[in-house]
Amino acid sequence: MMNVTIDLKAFTDKISDREFDQLCADNPEAKFETTKEGKLIVMSPTGSQSGKLNMSLAFQVELWNRKAGKPGVVFDSSTGFRLSNGATRSPDVSWIELARWNSLTAKQQRGFAPIDPDFVIELMSPICGAVSFRTDELLELQHKMEEYISCGVRLGWLINPDERQVEIYRGGQDKEVLLSPISISGEHCLPGFTVDLAEIFA
Repeated sequence: MMNVTIDLKAFTDKISDREFDQLCADNPEAKFETTKEGKLIVMSPTGSQSGKLNMSLAFQVELWNRKAGKPGVVFDSSTGFRLSNGATRSPDVSWIELARWNSLTAKQQRGFAPIDPDFVIELMSPICGAVSFRTDELLELQHKMEEYISCGVRLGWLINPDERQVEIYRGGQDKEVLLSPISISGEHCLPGFTVDLAEIFA
């Protein structure tokens, strides 16, 4: 999956939250993000395999969440959040502690919630293009992961199915790279949660 970042300086210095909301409302079939500088990112649809793997990951997080007594709220890849640095981002899977989510107003919850998730997953799409595109996608996702952590996300996973690799991002720590892990733990952020990577790496 390749996303395109559009510089709107010919029309505006920075797309406002109101303009972005209207753009999304006028184009419900499209998916957008914005950078902290206010540049617009047009996101391509995911392939069928990526959608399947995203669903598997979201299902595992949601299943843990329900078994744990719903300590938080799980979101899919169509959910946008207004991060504390001003960017609007849509992680493939995200989770927010219930108390933090409930601290938002009903209006804030209905829109692009102004909150940094506690936990995020980004999933690289399976190989379907040139190697240079893959390198660009990896760098783009690594930048997003670093942005999440700088905004206060407590734990993040960047999963690369083709390389059977997981990059783990934690606040205040260097990233950790795992090769061919069978599973990974939610650690202190999602206590008792372990994701099974068998299907993801199949």
